[in-house]
Amino acid sequence: MKNIIGIFITGLVIFSCNKKTTENTNTKSKEELTTDSINAARNKINDSIKILNNKNRFKDFEGQHQFSHELFKKSGTVSFKKIGRDEYEISGKAQSGNNEISIDGTGIFVSDKHLNFTGNITQKIGEYDNGKPYVRKGTKTFLSKDGGKTWRLQDMVNDSGFIDHIDIKF
Repeated sequence: MKNIIGIFITGLVIFSCNKKTTENTNTKSKEELTTDSINAARNKINDSIKILNNKNRFKDFEGQHQFSHELFKKSGTVSFKKIGRDEYEISGKAQSGNNEISIDGTGIFVSDKHLNFTGNITQKIGEYDNGKPYVRKGTKTFLSKDGGKTWRLQDMVNDSGFIDHIDIKF
């Protein structure tokens, strides 16, 4: 009997020492609720600013366009993929017989007439140094004089001393 009473008292002590709370721990103070409300309003404003900052100032040129060299009988293609505000990843190629030209890099439209291209423009023209590759590296400017329909590379003189008309047509 003493064992039963001892077990009963021990069970009572252990059971009563377990603190059971029924209050909700997810309640927030008034200050936390105010802070959350302010943060939500700021996030909404920041999201609207992000949308405006990604909107082009100039025409949207994303897509496939014609890429040509004056000595080529047919045009190739160049792809513009938007990566930022008025900024594009540019890559393309044109071939005619053994002659070829390729472009790879990024471009930023700085005005409605100027495209600053940074990357490589590689050409192999049979009439120039027996088709030896010539690479234009760095930042180059394409200029449009017809309202954005044709953009011509302004670094026209190649390493052989000849003038190249390299165009992107939209």
